[in-house]
Amino acid sequence: MARDLAAVWHPFTQHAQWPADDPLVIDRAEGVYLFDTDANRYLDGVSSLWVTVHGHAEPAINAAVRNQLERLDHSTFLGLTHEPGIRIAEELLRIAPVGLEKVFFAGDGSSAAEAAIKMAYQAARQRGQDRPLYVHCAEGYHGDTLGAVSLGGVELFHATYRPLLIETRMVSSPGVLSAGQTRPERAAQVLAEMRSLLEREGDRVCAVVVEPMVQAAGGMLTHDRSFLVGVRRLCDEFGAAMLVDEVATGIGATGTWFAVEHAGVTPDLMVVGKRLTGGVLPLSAVVVRGWVYDAFLGAPDSGRTFFHGHTYTANPLACAAALANLDLMHARGTVQRAAAIGERMAASLESVAKYDGVVEVRRMGTMTGVEVRSVGVRTGFDVCRAARRRGVIVRPLGDVVVLMPPLGISDDQLDELIGALDESIREVVQ
Repeated sequence: MARDLAAVWHPFTQHAQWPADDPLVIDRAEGVYLFDTDANRYLDGVSSLWVTVHGHAEPAINAAVRNQLERLDHSTFLGLTHEPGIRIAEELLRIAPVGLEKVFFAGDGSSAAEAAIKMAYQAARQRGQDRPLYVHCAEGYHGDTLGAVSLGGVELFHATYRPLLIETRMVSSPGVLSAGQTRPERAAQVLAEMRSLLEREGDRVCAVVVEPMVQAAGGMLTHDRSFLVGVRRLCDEFGAAMLVDEVATGIGATGTWFAVEHAGVTPDLMVVGKRLTGGVLPLSAVVVRGWVYDAFLGAPDSGRTFFHGHTYTANPLACAAALANLDLMHARGTVQRAAAIGERMAASLESVAKYDGVVEVRRMGTMTGVEVRSVGVRTGFDVCRAARRRGVIVRPLGDVVVLMPPLGISDDQLDELIGALDESIREVVQ
């Protein structure tokens, strides 16, 4: 830790405080457990930031990466191609909502969101439309690069950078309810707000950007499926693209392959990442409708090319990991299992939801947030610290304690996770 503190700057970490928080040095991982350098074991209750699917050190994924490493470690995807990239694109289109036709690869979720933002604008422009604006939601989060931050709505993360950002229009969060308000009522209210905005400026809006069903970084804020249905209708009516960010919600987290399936809608652009490789290597993508792709076709001197990409776009090792992960998910019925895990979590958290110290339990599939009443400066952190003493790693978003276990977690391990959280909440706020 002394060496770390002398050399390293960690993300989302206040280093003036962190040394006093007794940081862990993680040494290895196996299944759903992490082990520190003192050989203490911790259940990975947030899937190492929402990415681990089957568990750590999954033999089939590791073998696929090793085999690919022996054949082709890396090749640029700019003007060249390779079989792992082709195969994972085909597989993504097989599981994606009907109507999505092309895959553009990126690295992490933020870089894919950035690509999608640029695609939506350039596609509109090359269709002869001047549409420089985006509509997005309060409490939204799409990553930390400047384009993605422009469409974010979590003030704690984004307010500092407002003078640097592109011009957008923000509507209220569909997941923040007034007292006594139902989620369908809230959806209708925000859709009315969005309609009013589009009636004023819709001819200048290239895309409406939403996180389907759950605003994860906003505090696991869930909304009614009618919100997505309404956004799709408004986009069709006003000629804007529907851009959904499935980085947190996609690849099984909500009990379906993609969260938009709960609403039965197909977006125009869909951003995916996180669980795509099973939590082994970074890989993300933008999956689009044919009309988006077609807008970029033209002669070499037409200027219609999408001048965007990265050195490690579609890295073969990451693609091999993704293929092995999705093969396992099909073979093991992981998406159906995720839906069952979510229902078990709901039942297990019923007693927790009744505590005076708990404001609300919000859940969609395995994505769960337990909002606790503030009893100090860092109540959510204190609950997570108490859980760590009980051998469980969870993370706070303010006073919301987030649970997103690996989709391969067993029932006994899930009981271990919920039991530690229950005891920790009772210790800190109950």
